[in-house]
Amino acid sequence: MKRIVGLVLVLMFGFQIASRANEGMWLPMFIERLNYEDMQKLGLKLTPEEIYSVNHSSMKDAIVMLNGGSCTAEVISKDGMLLTNHHCAYGVIQQNSTEEHNYLEDGFWAGNYGEELKADGMTASFLVRMEDVSEKINEALQDTMSEAERSQVIRQLSQTIKKEATEGTEYNASVKSFFGGNEFYLFVYKTYRDVRLVGAPPSSIGKFGGNTDNWMWPRHTGDFSLLRIYSDQEGEPADYDQKNVPLEPKYHLPLSVDGVEKGDFAMIMGYPGSTDRYLTSTGVEMAITKDQPARVKIRGKRLDVMKEHMDADKKVDIQYASKYAGVSNYYKYFIGQTEQIKNNDVIDKKKQLEDEFQQWVNKKPARKAKYGDALKLINEGYEELEEYILPKTYFGEAIFGSEILLMGYYMSPMRGILEQKDPDPKQLNAQIQRVKKKAEDFYKDYDVATDKDVTAELLKIYYNDIDKDIMPEYFKKIVKRKGPNFHDVADYIFRKSMLSDTNELRDFLNKPKARKLDRDPAVRLAGAFLAKYRNEISAKTRQINAKIDRGNRLFIAGLREMNPDIKYYPNANSTMRLTYGQVLDYYPRDAVYYNYYTTLEGVMEKKDPTDDEFIVPDKLVNLYENKNYGRYAASDGTMRVNFLTNNDITGGNSGSPVINGKGELIGCAFDGNWEAMSGDIFFEDEIQRTIVADIRYILFVIDKYAGASHLLKQMTIVKSKEETHKAAQPSIKEVKEAPKSQNNAERKK
Repeated sequence: MKRIVGLVLVLMFGFQIASRANEGMWLPMFIERLNYEDMQKLGLKLTPEEIYSVNHSSMKDAIVMLNGGSCTAEVISKDGMLLTNHHCAYGVIQQNSTEEHNYLEDGFWAGNYGEELKADGMTASFLVRMEDVSEKINEALQDTMSEAERSQVIRQLSQTIKKEATEGTEYNASVKSFFGGNEFYLFVYKTYRDVRLVGAPPSSIGKFGGNTDNWMWPRHTGDFSLLRIYSDQEGEPADYDQKNVPLEPKYHLPLSVDGVEKGDFAMIMGYPGSTDRYLTSTGVEMAITKDQPARVKIRGKRLDVMKEHMDADKKVDIQYASKYAGVSNYYKYFIGQTEQIKNNDVIDKKKQLEDEFQQWVNKKPARKAKYGDALKLINEGYEELEEYILPKTYFGEAIFGSEILLMGYYMSPMRGILEQKDPDPKQLNAQIQRVKKKAEDFYKDYDVATDKDVTAELLKIYYNDIDKDIMPEYFKKIVKRKGPNFHDVADYIFRKSMLSDTNELRDFLNKPKARKLDRDPAVRLAGAFLAKYRNEISAKTRQINAKIDRGNRLFIAGLREMNPDIKYYPNANSTMRLTYGQVLDYYPRDAVYYNYYTTLEGVMEKKDPTDDEFIVPDKLVNLYENKNYGRYAASDGTMRVNFLTNNDITGGNSGSPVINGKGELIGCAFDGNWEAMSGDIFFEDEIQRTIVADIRYILFVIDKYAGASHLLKQMTIVKSKEETHKAAQPSIKEVKEAPKSQNNAERKK
């Protein structure tokens, strides 16, 4: 690990393109100006316009944002097929699973378009264009404005800009701030609402290794699934309808079966969710000493209770599979990030940068006048925030970790309407329809016994750990009457609440009365916690956070002024980014070496039929024993499963395409490595790695394991030395100019 003092600034926030090609989440519209020459040196063969163009089809037109940024997917066929991670489609697989048709356990492969399953609630967005609107917004902002005034102006101008960009179109848009609110960009999207599940391996492949292997290398997981976007007959977004047809995309990625070797160029485009690379030392200290330990404690208990019920009942196991995976993923993330922040000396690195920044500021009166209060504001803010951080964290993790209280929260607006002297019928009906929709999703995957035990344990943790003065009186009253056994507390809430019975809730919605809501303990308790949070936590932290925000904005602006030769990139915020680097191995610690790829042999070495996380399907064992890998085998005859790159990614990048220098898909990104889990706050140059599902393993599973070769015929599969697929189109130009799908044309007729 480099420890050269003179490079600290570069290691922390900067980028020297000659030596640090892997760090950086770059806005693709700036590739030509910021990164293109270095990308060429590493092996890129494409032009900037082939990667990002507004006027012509380009690689950006194959990159899809799922559900507003929860994951990324890529278009891999002329009829709208998408590749993403198994864990990104896990909720969809779970939604469609029953005890009779358990696709989580058995996998799913549609034989034709008609067999593809509805991905209820999933959306797929294409970026139409991005635009720098910083000048439009900044010219309306004044240094004398309060943070509240500033936010209001930004909000109003953003609404105007979005309206101008989307009025009279099918587009939706967002305006997002960058570099702590110093710059602003408009993003215009076209969002499709009919997405369907095409194929997914069983969890024994798609989630192989489970939570044990999560964030770990070596990895042996086939973390992929296939979706498809549907449109109306004209190719426009539409709600789910059997008359809809597969989308004909502007561009789709060809898939390479050449494989990868150490040092190969690797580029990732996707939608990273959130990083905090400009977080100061005081913010990091609060995260690892207060916030994250609390989250780990609460989530750990929640997982224990859920697992107990899931193991005891197959129906519950299916119902709670996606919920459990969601809670578990970030449970381990918080453990890992805290551990690696300490191991990688992140706080000391932050402090050193802050010292250098302050020294630079103090050298000139003009700088001191402009940036002198930056760190002071931040440090004071975090000191003031200390009093509220645990109540805030427990409110989100413990109170609304209870499903019945979360449903009670959804009922709160209706309660306010019903308590009016003359309730507005339109408002009331809108809330009734909203609750009905929530209830439809809620009760499909809800088990009363599980939630009752979870609620009991979480309320107990909250009661024991949080200052009683900040608790709602109604909650303390229930505990006084029914405690100290919190299972008795939970039993009272569930016995008296209509929310524990879908039929009782349905009856209420047909004839809603304020009095019944007022007597419902789940609704009242959720409302009481919410009111306490808004009045005594949120209201008091708003001004504190405004102070921190102002300090951060000044700090980041000062850093960029202090280092004019460094090319800075903004924090991730669910907008399209490009990261590039190489296929690489690494040394995680002294005397330990990790190769850059794993093989199917490693799957067999981990196989354990007594452990749900390491079960291997018999058919996969047979394919391994017979070495029946077909054209997907590596040159040495092995079946490679996963490989590593030094690309810079984070949550939201899950499912992102890993692309070679010719613009061909070589893998699907799905994870990061344990040793660099501090990476969202500080990029670890020598050890930070992206874990990728090799496209050859993905194709092998689809073809040899699932026998779904009909899906391969829809893809453009290429091999540089010989043509291996009749639809192969080896150049990016040919892919862009490929004729429209004949099948789609026939359907439209």
